[in-house]
Amino acid sequence: MDVNTKKLKKNAFRVTKERGLAASRVRVPGGRMDAKYLKDIQDIANEFGNGTVHLTIRQGFEIPGIPYEKMPEVNKRLQPIIEGLGINQEDPDTGYSSSGTRNIMACVGNTICPYACYDTTEFARKMEKTIFPNDLHVKVAFTGCHNDCCKVRMHDFGIIGMSMPEFDPNRCISCGACVKRCSRKSVGALEMVNYRPVRNEEKCLGCGECVLACPNMAWTRSTKKLYKLTLLGRTGKKNPRLGVDWIKWVDEESILKIVANVYAFAKEYIDPTAPGGKEHIGYIVDRTGVPEFLKYILKDVELNPEAEVTSPLYWSGIKYGSTEP
Repeated sequence: MDVNTKKLKKNAFRVTKERGLAASRVRVPGGRMDAKYLKDIQDIANEFGNGTVHLTIRQGFEIPGIPYEKMPEVNKRLQPIIEGLGINQEDPDTGYSSSGTRNIMACVGNTICPYACYDTTEFARKMEKTIFPNDLHVKVAFTGCHNDCCKVRMHDFGIIGMSMPEFDPNRCISCGACVKRCSRKSVGALEMVNYRPVRNEEKCLGCGECVLACPNMAWTRSTKKLYKLTLLGRTGKKNPRLGVDWIKWVDEESILKIVANVYAFAKEYIDPTAPGGKEHIGYIVDRTGVPEFLKYILKDVELNPEAEVTSPLYWSGIKYGSTEP
């Protein structure tokens, strides 16, 4: 069977080692889905595939063993799932394009986890509607707090939940529980002064440990959702590196605009000879330099008053040299 494999991949199918068979790849924005779709996935896997499902590391699933000629039928069967998951799609019943930008990952967030500072799935779905469909090789991940269960510093854009702690001295009983917790489980941003906890604003991560430790709700989380944004983490063959902290106490609207702006930067500077017409955003920044990258992603962005930006942004990687002294 004569198959355009480039078109196949763009339609979210993977070419497999078994001749004539593909694997359907479906992303789950934010990593959460209604359990009813699991039955639909099972039915598709049994009817069209080999009866197995692979759960991907990017919070999606693959259905292997699908004959090339059955892909149009599989796309139609996937349509209710695509709509239910909120995946941005160009043409109904034809699957969706997904050959570049990777699925947006998220930890479980504050609807489940007591440590999380925000609803990660909700924010991830907003990001889905902002950047998809797109072919650029970009990875975005959300984590609810500085425990970073989603390993966001391994992504191009990592969003870490922060919560500006608010203190009510009338509820404080001077027990020091918050100071002990911050020292043991966070960065030691609190100290007791005249029997009251005092917060070091520069050191504070906004992790919320003080809120969880206080027995009398003297510490509470601010209702305003703020975040830390990390940049340019990556894995892979060429100089893998962890992302660096760029802005803290930044708001949701600014983050959405910043990530959306990266596509204009790539359109201007991407290497057209890159394999598959795609180039990892980090490799583009390696060529152009960080200042040019920041100029593009900050275009028309008005940061909220609380935001603090790291400057200059230092982004480097591993460099091997001689073992001689």
